[in-house]
Amino acid sequence: MGIELELHSGRPRRKGSSRDTLLRGSYRHGEALATALSPLDRHGSGKLGWVDPYGDTLFNEQEARIAHEEATALAQRCADERQKAALLDLAELLEACAATPGSYLWFMGD
Repeated sequence: MGIELELHSGRPRRKGSSRDTLLRGSYRHGEALATALSPLDRHGSGKLGWVDPYGDTLFNEQEARIAHEEATALAQRCADERQKAALLDLAELLEACAATPGSYLWFMGD
């Protein structure tokens, strides 16, 4: 199980080529990111609990802005170095998404 991340300038197409809108991707922290997000409550107030480790989840720029604070706080409390690196990478992409009008962050679970 792992989660890959892609930042897109617009809503990515699930069928066909999503490369037209791809700005940046993160593919090296998949398992560590899934593990770091796994204890989060899907019914809680945080956005990161919505991420499906087995499917796809999209955050728009407004959701990314809220989730950025959550990811940063999780990274600060994380003791596992691999998970911390994954959370910091996620926080960086969330920040970029929040700063890019019309963008989406695509969480691709497997």
